[in-house]
Order: sequence, then structure tokens, then C-alpha cells
Amino acid sequence: MKQGIYTITANEALTKDVWRMVLAGDTSAMTAPGQFVEIALPGFYLRRPISVCDYDEASITIIYKVIGQGTDAMTKLVPGDTLDLLTGLGNGFDPSKAGEAPMLVGGGVGVPPLYGLARKLIEAGKKPFVILGFNKAEEIFYAEAFKELGAEVTVTTVDGSVGIKGFVTHALPENISFVYTCGPLPMLKALYKATGDVSGEYSLEERMGCGFGACMGCSIMTKEGAKRVCKDGPIFQKEVLEWQI
Repeated sequence: MKQGIYTITANEALTKDVWRMVLAGDTSAMTAPGQFVEIALPGFYLRRPISVCDYDEASITIIYKVIGQGTDAMTKLVPGDTLDLLTGLGNGFDPSKAGEAPMLVGGGVGVPPLYGLARKLIEAGKKPFVILGFNKAEEIFYAEAFKELGAEVTVTTVDGSVGIKGFVTHALPENISFVYTCGPLPMLKALYKATGDVSGEYSLEERMGCGFGACMGCSIMTKEGAKRVCKDGPIFQKEVLEWQI
């Protein structure tokens, strides 16, 4: 974990409620796709945990959804403004587990951390199959960005306005070697069941007070005992999750 001041270089709307922000600064604490940052916002007591979409040697890209006063305040920030961030939080995905036919499944704002993972996998010579699930056409973002990386992308919408009608589980291919996924809990549990004995890494979301394991507020029970989502996760191996198939 590392604390630093970052300068906003871009802050733009992708959909009605989803925004993309790029922050320039020290990224040395970032070690794996799927990690997150904690952002201190002026006038708000608690930091906001936001997953990292991608990062390079000099910048971090995040994608956030406006769901409260804090994230609404973020939309008012402009290039040149600065923010205090804790970076390098969480364990991140492990690209080495991918196998020959990795599948990446994202639902809504669970999509962003899979982008950096897809880039890593493609750079390693893999061809990930990506499924992105949304409620309707107006909510879709980053599908083209994944395609531009070279990934095979399928979009599902609950109302059928784009792509396959239904949920991400309606678009599963055959012969999956490994599953990487992030999204709402009902989606994760449905995917857990639908993929049977195929192993994977599941990125969980819980309310986080501190973001680095001190407050214990995001603890969950696993087959290995209580785990803190912010410190021991947010990514967990499928086999340790206490979910019934």
C-alpha cells in the first residue's frame, strides 16, 4: 500500500451514471490487475474504494458509478484537480492461472478490473473470451475497448436490446479453462453454479471502512475461515468460497 497525491488528467462520462477518470502519479504500488484504490474526497470522512481499470508507469485509470454523494462529487472534478489516494490495495487477479481458454465475465461496474486483466492476458499470448452483462443498451460501456485489445467479446442485456438477451450465464462457451469474474453477488453465484467444476477467481464487493484490513468491516466466511475482502481479497479462489452448487 502506498499513499500519494494524484493529478486528474481526464474525467468523463461513459454512460448516464458511469464515469472514467485518469489520474497521473506514482503507480509503483500496483502489482496486479484487479487491485483497487481508496480515494479521499474533500468534505467526506471515509475514503471511497474504487477498482482499478488499468494502469501504466505514470497513471491509473478508474471507472466509477454515481451511486451517492461521494461519487457524485467526483463528477465535478476537472483536469488539474488533485486527489489523495491509497494505491496497491487488494491481491489482484493471477494471470498465470488462465490456461488455454480463459473466460472473463463482468457485470455492470464489475467490468472495469477485467480490462487490465484482459490486456495482461493478451500480452502473454492468450485469447480471452469476454462476456459483459448489462441491463440495457444505454448502460453498456467498454465493450469496444475490450475488442480493440483483441479479445473475443459477447454482450448480454437483460432486456435484449443489444447482444444476447438474458444474463451472462446464457452466453457461456464450451471448454473453459479458467474463470475470472467481477460483478454483483447474484451474478457471481449464478456463474459459480453454471461453470461446475471449472476453477476461477471471483472478485467480491463488500462495504469497506478502511480498505487495508484494520476495521474488519468487510469480513466474509470462507472454507478457510473468516477473510477480509479488502486485505485477503477482493479476489478469492472459487474453491474457498462457501457457496452451494
